[in-house]
Order: sequence, then C-alpha cells, then structure tokens
Amino acid sequence: MADFVGFNSLDSLIDATVPKSIRIDKMELPIFDEGLTEAQMLEHMKDLASKNKIFKSFIGMGYYNTFVPPVILRNIMENPGWYTQYTPYQAEISQGRLESLLNFQTMITDLTGLPMSNASLLDEGTAAAEAMAMCNNIQKGKKKTFVIASNCHPQTIDVCQTRADGFDLKVVVSDVKDIDYKSGDVCGVLVQYPGTEGEILDYEDFIKNAHANGVKVVMASDLLALIMLKPPGELGADIVVGSAQRFGVPMGYGGPHAAFLATSQEYKRMMPGRIIGVSVDSSGKPALRMAMQTREQHIRRDKATSNICTAQAKGLKTIAQRVHGLAGTFAAGLKKLGTVEVQGLPFFDTVKVKCLDAKAIADAAYKSEMNLRIVDQNTVTFTATSLAPEVQNLIPSGLARESPFLTHSIFNSYHTEHELLRYIHRLQSKDLSLCHSMIPLGSCTMKLNATTEMMPVTWPAFADLHPFAPTEQAAGYQEMFKNLGEMLCTITGFDSFSLQPNAGAAGEYAGLMVIRAYHLALLAIELEKENLAVISMAFLLLESRGDHHRNVCIIPVSAHGTNPASAAMCGMKIVAVGTDSKGNINIEELRKAAENNKDNLAALMVTYPSTHGVYEEGIDEICKIIHDNGGQVYMDGANMNAQVGLTSPGFIGADVCHLNLHKTFCIPHGGGGPGMGPIGVKKHLAPFLPSHPVVSTGGIPAPDQSQPLGTISAAPWGSALILPISYTYIAMMGSKGLTDASKIAILNANYMAKRLENTAGIEPEDVAKRLMDYGFHGPTMSWPVPGTLMIEPTESESKAELDRFCDTLISIREEIALIEKGKADIHNNVLKGAPHPPSLLMADVWTKPYSREYAAYPAAWLKTAKFWPTTGRVDNVYGDRNLTCTLLPVSQMAEEAAEATA
Repeated sequence: MADFVGFNSLDSLIDATVPKSIRIDKMELPIFDEGLTEAQMLEHMKDLASKNKIFKSFIGMGYYNTFVPPVILRNIMENPGWYTQYTPYQAEISQGRLESLLNFQTMITDLTGLPMSNASLLDEGTAAAEAMAMCNNIQKGKKKTFVIASNCHPQTIDVCQTRADGFDLKVVVSDVKDIDYKSGDVCGVLVQYPGTEGEILDYEDFIKNAHANGVKVVMASDLLALIMLKPPGELGADIVVGSAQRFGVPMGYGGPHAAFLATSQEYKRMMPGRIIGVSVDSSGKPALRMAMQTREQHIRRDKATSNICTAQAKGLKTIAQRVHGLAGTFAAGLKKLGTVEVQGLPFFDTVKVKCLDAKAIADAAYKSEMNLRIVDQNTVTFTATSLAPEVQNLIPSGLARESPFLTHSIFNSYHTEHELLRYIHRLQSKDLSLCHSMIPLGSCTMKLNATTEMMPVTWPAFADLHPFAPTEQAAGYQEMFKNLGEMLCTITGFDSFSLQPNAGAAGEYAGLMVIRAYHLALLAIELEKENLAVISMAFLLLESRGDHHRNVCIIPVSAHGTNPASAAMCGMKIVAVGTDSKGNINIEELRKAAENNKDNLAALMVTYPSTHGVYEEGIDEICKIIHDNGGQVYMDGANMNAQVGLTSPGFIGADVCHLNLHKTFCIPHGGGGPGMGPIGVKKHLAPFLPSHPVVSTGGIPAPDQSQPLGTISAAPWGSALILPISYTYIAMMGSKGLTDASKIAILNANYMAKRLENTAGIEPEDVAKRLMDYGFHGPTMSWPVPGTLMIEPTESESKAELDRFCDTLISIREEIALIEKGKADIHNNVLKGAPHPPSLLMADVWTKPYSREYAAYPAAWLKTAKFWPTTGRVDNVYGDRNLTCTLLPVSQMAEEAAEATA
C-alpha cells in the first residue's frame, strides 16, 4: 500500500506527512506500555470490578436502581448491530433506530403532557441548562434572571449556574414559597416535581402566577412518578426536562443516560438536540428522518443550539405503584417507631426523615451495606427503587394522574420475549452499521469497537454503582480514572485531565470555560495589585455585564462548526480568520487578528490535523502568535487519532484540548451517542478544571490547588460506565500499538486518496444515496467545503474493504460519466433515483430508464451479500413543512402517504 502511494516504507510516508518540527521521538505510557492481551485485560478489569462495592442505594437524587431486561441487554446494549451505527443523518439506512427514537419521543410526550419532545440530551442537569437557554431565547435575551427553586437536585442547580455565566444570565436560587418576580427581569423559573427531598407540591397556582408575570416555567420531572402524578403539561408547565435512566438503564456511576426535553409546538424551533420527525419518501411512503435545524448543527456555527425501552402502560403502573408502596410502607413503619419525624408532605418514592443525628443513622445503614442521603445533620432521605407489596396510594387526588398514556399500538403489541426480540431484530435489520461495511465518515472516525473492550460495561460491578456513592465503594472506578488520566496525559502532552464532560461539545465548552476562568483569575490578580478595595465591585461588574476583559476567540473558517457554537455559549466574541489557496489557515491573517485584539484575546480554537485532514505546516508558529498576544490555544481533539504516538497537542503548543473518546479511543457511536469529551490542560490551567457539588472532583492527576470553573455534567465523572472501553483499548494497544494505529490510519487515507485521485462528483447527496445501493454509508457531505465528500477510512479497515469502497466510488464515477456524455438522463438516472428499496424495485410498474437489476445490483458482490435500504429518498422539506414528532396511528399514516403521492 505504501508503495502504491509512492513510498518505500510506511515510516517514510509518515516522515513525509507529519512535519518534523512537531514530531516526538517516542511515546511511552506510564503503565501498560507493552500492551495487555485480551485475556490479561479481562483479568485486570475483573480485579478492578472486585474493588467496587455495590451497596443497596437509597440515595435517589435522579439516579435509581433499575432492572435491564436480558432481552434488551443481550440484543441492544451488547449488540454491535445497535451500538456501532452512526448518527442517523442518512435516513434511508437508519429507519430502525429512527423508529426507536420516535417511540421514545412519543413516550415522553405522553408522560409529560406536552406535544413536542427531542431525543438526544445527555443528562437531567444539562437538559435543565438547555431549558434555561430556551427561556432566555424566548424572551429574546431581554430578561436576564433565571430563578431556580431550592428543591431541585444540587447538581442541576450547579450545572445551570455554570452555563448561565456564558449567557450573561443571573441565577437566583430560592425556596419555592419565596419566589417572586418583582424585578421584572425574570425570563424563567425551574422547579422539581417531585422535589429532590421527595415532596410533591401542587404547582398549578404557582405556574399561573409565573405566567401572569410573563415568566416561563420549566419543570424537572421523574418519568416513573409521572405514571401516578398529574402531568406537568396539564399543570401548565412550558418546558419539562428529566432523565429516562429509571426506565431500564443502569446507573453506571453516572451515565450514559438519555435525558429529555418536552415543550409546546410554539417553541419547537428553539428546541436543542435532535428531533425525529415523520415524512415521506420518493414513492410517497411514510418515512422517518431527523427534523428541522437538528440535521447538521455545524452549518449554523455560532447560531447553533448546543449538542451539548419498552413497557406497556399497565406494567409501568404496576412498577410505579410498587415503588410508591415501598416508600409508604417505610414511612408507616417509621411513624410506628415514633423515634423520628417523617415529612408530612405527600411523596412518591422519597421519604424525608428528621432525626437527632443523621450521620449516626447513615453510618448504621452503611454497616448493613445501605447508602442513604444525608441532607443535613438532622435530616436523611430514603428513596425506594425496589419492588414491594402495594399499599395505600398516598398521592392527593388533585395531583393524581387521570389522563391515559402509551395508548399507541406500538406500546401494546409486544407482550412476550419472542415478540419483543423479533421487533428489536426488525428494527436492527433496517440500519446499516459496522456489522455490514465500513462507515467512511470524515472526521467522525467510525472505527473498530472491539468486543473485549465492550464486555466490562455490562458487568454489575461497574453498571450498578450510584454516582454519589461514597468514593471508597468505587475504588475500582477510582483506580481506573487515575490510570486513564495518567495515560491520556502522556498521549496528549498535558498535565491534568477532567473526565467530567460527557460529550465532545461538552468538552469544547468545558475547555473554553477553563480558559475563561483562568483569564478572570489573572484579571483579579491585576486588580488586586492596583487596588484591593475594588476587587469585589470589579467582579460584580464583570458578572453583571459579561465584560470579561479577555473575551475574543479567534476561529478559522475551516474549524468544526461546533467550535463557534461553543465559544458563543461561553460569551466569547468570535473573530473568524480565513484560509489560503490550499485551504490551510492563513497565518498572516491570524497574526493580524491576534495583534489587533491583543488586549482582549482569550483563545484560539484550532483543529489539528485540519478539518481537511492535513498536517498544516506552521501550527507551532500559530500557537506562539496566540501566546505572544496573551491568549490560550484550545485544540479541538476531533482528529487526535492522527496524532497519537507521532506528536501531541501539548508538544505542539496547545494549552487545552478535548478528546472525543468515541472517535480516537473506540467508544461506539451508538447511532448518535453516547460519547465522552474529557479535557486535558497544561499545569497553569489545572486549578480551574470542573468540580461537582455532591462529590468533589478535580483534575487527574490532581492539581496543587483548585479554583473550579463550576459543574459541567450532572455526574462527577460524566458517563463513567463507558470509560472502561477507552481504558481497555489503550491498555491493550500499548505505546507501540497506539502509534502503529496512527500510522495505519494515515496509510489507509493516503492509499484511498491515491486510488480515487482521478474521480469527480456531481451533487454529494446523489453519491451518498447511490452508495446505499452498494451497501455503504455515505461519507461526510459538503463540509467543510461545499460540494465535496470527506472520507476517513480509519486504521480498522482492511485493504480488501478499502478496495471494495474505492471500486464502488469508481463505479459511481462511471455512472456520472454516462450523464456527462448524454447517455443517461440528467434528471432521471440511477443516482437521482437512489436509493432503491425493495418496495420500489418490486412495484408492478417500473418507469425508470435503467433496469431494476442494475439499480439493485450494480456490483457483483452484492448478489451474495446485500444490505437493503428501507425507503426511497426521504423528503426533508415535506417533513419540515408538516412537522410530526410522535407516532401516528397506522390509518393516519396510510392516509398521509396517499395524499403525498397524489
């Protein structure tokens, strides 16, 4: 392959590709330098697992013991046909997971009583922060105060407070009964239902009062409680947020979990995240796709919103009633004992107890391997999550749910394991995943997710731990965090890591907030030197005006589109710099921008290698320019897989970098998530890494001091349950293996580029859709350069698979040539007609100017192994104009399909 590209060895190709000025001699990991075998790795993980102690958890606070049905565990969570898919941007080969997401949205709308729901938020805390941003946007930024009731979970409050800084919002935390809107400056209010200490309050009058004062109401809710409680939508809430963890997802020491946000039709275009909608395909047949603005957030750049299963109603009612019954039984027992005071307010599953010595009670429970929540020195809470005999329903009649839910046939059709298994498999068969072929998406790095890496994720010792359990019960996790942090420091050239950000975009945001906190600290020192007396007043002004002194962020136009979105969320002013004739950063334009803004320069955001996949010369000079003008260098880690073992962000000159563990370090994309985006920093930034209000965290290795920027995610270590994947990948690869992976990734990309150098395309979408007929996923389209395809083969793919994909593109090029030569109709041809699902090919009437066989089998290998697209080309415009984001009755779908065809 190297010879084909024009080099006599792999190393000579690498020497010619990676600039000598940034090459490192050798990378040596502090542990696992030689790399472990799969058997050794599993033994090591078993040893770590044995150090985690799984006590009975009655902590609650948004995280609950749950049961994952084995049919779901084996056939979804442990199934590469589900966890290796890419985000469903190509709807025609993603209908299975799109249907599962539409089911999820329908469930959320049913339970919350609001008509619109999204399907891609990270956790309850960040969902609440997104709702806060929505309230700000609804008021067009004219009201700058957001009120949070003190009965919200503490992690939710802290995440909102951190996020508010970037929006120049003031957060006020108040007891529900003391909330008022006299200032006239309140854009929204957040309350918890039920409250964090268990109480159920009737918010109907509270919401009417808020609305009378022009204030939007956000309600954080527990889905299981909403089985028995009046839905927030019926109470008048404008936005409802929460986590779906309780519906069968392991606690996993913090995640990953699916959060949600539901709202009214009025605010649908302000919703964050992904929304799945119903549309039609080229034959008028109902089809699903990602709706509205969420299809490609990076196109919107600084205007983007941040990126940052089944049970029938009767079964859910039984579970909810039993949980409520257990809590009631516990409360009744305590009242009989008479030695403590039980909260008098209604509750669903959490009982608040007043006592003389909360710690003594919690310690006694601890000795019996039970974890309680200590609220203060005289208060503990107990949250029921297990099954118990039904007892009296203690929920007041005025707050009891009367409206039906989950009435659609999809929730009432699969009552046996056989039926559910077959439904899961039917959905899976509609989706193209890495089980079928390579997914050549540029910048997304769809690489091997080795089975051994995936195995520990579902072990109970990792899956069943509450994120707020005492850290001594999580010794295995803590050892893994320490080892992982040290290895990531070596790989990146940084001094400390935070594992808290639970997505790539969250990592971007966290990295910029670290830089912001650092500049604020420097400003405080400057002020202190000048006049001690003005410090408090200066910070008051800083926080109220958003005048953070160094707030300019330089971003090349070639950068990832999430970069300007993240900078905008941090309250930074964006200065764009262009590229030269080769598409590389224009260094002289960047130098001028840095010098012109030297008094206010906060940061540069740069992707390396570039978004085009090129190792740009002069990256070290670029870093020096920024530092000379008082700024910090933020490196986007999207292309870190081309640096590992060859160079590093820290060596190049970056101060902070986030890592997409789901790209470089093998966490599966899972059809759009979950991911992790930990950030590495140089020593001077380490004190500002995020912490947490419940379990104190910081950098790994720990910095000497801590001035944390705030809280980024609801859980202390983000989605901790998927960290074993990256940990085992790094440990098994070892130093040489990781370096070789980078070299092979570079080789594969250059080999493919050489094979395809004489091809050209028409419209990228046509090529992507025709690729489906050949059994491939389309590459990244029209980004970062319009009219192009960006392909990344990764180091995981064999030469045979690379050749098969190249042969496919060359074949498509020949199909394009027929159009160019006038031998195929410019509007009615095999590319414009793609993809070709069985329903189209087997129709009674065939009017295409090319044969059915050629449409279906353009290459010989397809006759032995064919992945069939489910639908014809999906009409996105129709779907946006007729936006429907919940399941339709079967009869209505048939009617709409007939109308669309007509």
